[in-house]
Amino acid sequence: MGILNRFTEIMKSNINALLDRAEDPEKMADQMLRNTREQFAEVKAQTASVMADAAKANREYSDCAAEINRYQKAAENALVSGNEGDAKKLIASKQKLEEKLSALKQASDFAQENADKMRAMYDKLASDIETLEARKDAIKAKAAAAKAQQSINRMVSSLPDSNASLEAFDRMEAKAEKALDAARAEAELNNSSTSSSLADKYSDNGGDVSVDNELAEMKRKLGL
Repeated sequence: MGILNRFTEIMKSNINALLDRAEDPEKMADQMLRNTREQFAEVKAQTASVMADAAKANREYSDCAAEINRYQKAAENALVSGNEGDAKKLIASKQKLEEKLSALKQASDFAQENADKMRAMYDKLASDIETLEARKDAIKAKAAAAKAQQSINRMVSSLPDSNASLEAFDRMEAKAEKALDAARAEAELNNSSTSSSLADKYSDNGGDVSVDNELAEMKRKLGL
């Protein structure tokens, strides 16, 4: 039976190790899950048949053993009854059944061994499918998180350098403050010039008044 030839391969397969070594775990999980489900369907279909064969072989063995026991008792009863000829015939029939029993025993053991292997493969593949489904979900979740992080990283890398932006802002602020200081200095100079002009103006007028006063005083003294 083809599937039984893969018994060792299936039973020794380690899906977790295979996924851990895969370059693309998500893709590998999908492929392994498909393959395992196909194997499981094949094993499931054949397991029932092999187990039925084992049950049949075991039943034939049990029936033969029971028949041998029946011939044994019948031969003993015939001998007790004094029918040695019948006893010999019954013993001969029993011996033929005993030869058959050996073959039936081998067939029953072989069929049961196959049934046990099929059941072991069935259970292993069922467990592998559960594991793969769980790992697949976990792998996809991690892959989605990784992609989201990569998108965030790209977005962050495309933004201007915050330190450079702050330095540029500081330079603009310093430039604005310098321009403001210059404007204030110019205004202060302008105010100073205006004040000086006014002072000069009124100082000159003051000089004219002083001359007139002194002239009047001279006229008074001279009696003019």
